[in-house]
Amino acid sequence: MNKFLLLAFAGTMLFNSSANAAGCIKGAAGGAVAGHVAGHHAVLGAVGGCVVGRHLAKNKNTKEKESMQEKKDQPTPAK
Repeated sequence: MNKFLLLAFAGTMLFNSSANAAGCIKGAAGGAVAGHVAGHHAVLGAVGGCVVGRHLAKNKNTKEKESMQEKKDQPTPAK
């Protein structure tokens, strides 16, 4: 089972773009620590952390794009 999870995690890392990898790596590190502390489930925690990290990074990226678009759409005040 651990080999399967490790292969699934490695496959996920290989097929991600670099933008998603940043969230995945941060989430996987935190998830691995939490999983290890929770009962020696570091690999399972890393996979879960990767999924959550990617989701949070995607949401952050979307909000930043929307904010930039709003700033771009605002008219400049005339002097």
